[in-house]
Amino acid sequence: MEIPAKKTIMIVEDEPEVRSFLELALLRQGYSVRNSEDGVEALQFLEDGNEEVSLVLMDVVMPRKDGLATLKQLRATHKDLPVVMISGASNTPMIVQAMKSGANDFLAKPIGHGELAAAVQKALTDVPRMVKVPVAEASSGRGPGKSVASGEWMKKNKLFLELVGASDAPVLIQGETGVGKEITAEFLHSHSPRAGKPFLKLNCAALPSELMESELFGFERGAFTGAFKSKPGKFDLADNGTLLLDEIGDMDFKLQAKLLQVLQDQQFERLGGKETIRVNVRVLAATHCDLEKAIEAGRFREDLYHRLNVINISLPPLRERLDEIPALCDLFLARHARSGGELPKITKPLLEALESFHWPGNVRQLENFMRRLLVIRDPAFLMEEIRSRKTQTTVRTRQPDSVPSPPLVKVNEVQRKMESDVILNALNTTRWNRKQAAALLGIDYKAMLYKMKKLGLEERPGLGLVPDSIGSLHVAGTHPVLDELAKSAAGAM
Repeated sequence: MEIPAKKTIMIVEDEPEVRSFLELALLRQGYSVRNSEDGVEALQFLEDGNEEVSLVLMDVVMPRKDGLATLKQLRATHKDLPVVMISGASNTPMIVQAMKSGANDFLAKPIGHGELAAAVQKALTDVPRMVKVPVAEASSGRGPGKSVASGEWMKKNKLFLELVGASDAPVLIQGETGVGKEITAEFLHSHSPRAGKPFLKLNCAALPSELMESELFGFERGAFTGAFKSKPGKFDLADNGTLLLDEIGDMDFKLQAKLLQVLQDQQFERLGGKETIRVNVRVLAATHCDLEKAIEAGRFREDLYHRLNVINISLPPLRERLDEIPALCDLFLARHARSGGELPKITKPLLEALESFHWPGNVRQLENFMRRLLVIRDPAFLMEEIRSRKTQTTVRTRQPDSVPSPPLVKVNEVQRKMESDVILNALNTTRWNRKQAAALLGIDYKAMLYKMKKLGLEERPGLGLVPDSIGSLHVAGTHPVLDELAKSAAGAM
């Protein structure tokens, strides 16, 4: 995109080398440039009004008057003048302060040519930086981040997350597996000027490095065996939007170097291609790994870590955010219920049981519990499962030198009852058509007959209670009872 030469950018930077680099880069992009060595000089130039300035590119740390103080004073007289802050010592409190003071964006040194061009162009052409979630989406209870809106952690950090979302700075989201990193990334995207653009996700642990590279950057026809036609990658498809790189800590070390180059220059070549493709993509990264330890072990590049870790968001586990459970339950029930179907109620005893659980699988585990409640539609059943899991955890965590634990008779009885309840629900739903029941549960028909015989369910009782409605039964494999039934298939055949 050609930028008219009349647009003037003021560089406010005290280091001559950095100032010269920025000036040369901007001149090559077609801008007119004015230099200032500190905030006092910049404010004086703007006050004189001898030349119209379209954007200010300003360092944070400077002599006489630093960037944050200059920004606050500048906003009193030039409310609509775009300002992009830069710093080599970026940290989360500094970035939050800059955004609160009215900065449009924040760039971390060293700055690549492509990154600089994208930030400047965006600041000059962007809509107002705070984009709220549409009212209809928020009221529906299905908007990103709505699940934790009522929790204390979210209340304390909501403004911070909105400010981070409104910027274009890279973000590293860390936390245990299943803690809600993707939900947080969606929240950041929905509160950004990119909200109406694509939000894509790529799990770096799900594919081998060869396929990962083609997924990220795409490939041209004939690039490798089986490449019968060209295919765009995630960076292509996410242009002007946001790309979440989940489990970034598991990315192949060699591929990390190519990713770093794209983050710096916002350009790349497809596999087997020669054409340079320029994109404008905001990258969010998420991981459950300790990346600093991975750097020490030689598994993760330190320069990539600093490029991604401009802003760091550390999510606490669900066991430390128990006040969010009611809102999360409502969200997940609404998300997975059949259209127009009646939602099961979260009874007070069930809620107390949920809030007393330790949640090793975090938010993802709670979501699976709600999906099971939609299937079984019996709060007492779910409470029994929670008690069973607590008992199993207690037995597993006993110290080796402690008194030997008694046989797990009660645990086995609970498991047996749960299996019977699941099978009976499916049989009653299908009017005791065993083949249809096996299909509903997602297990082999012979394994179903074997399990029925083992549990003493071969004959239909005189009166079978059929639930009023049954939720989606396609979740086999997410429930411990259904897992056990599925495993029986191999032994029964």
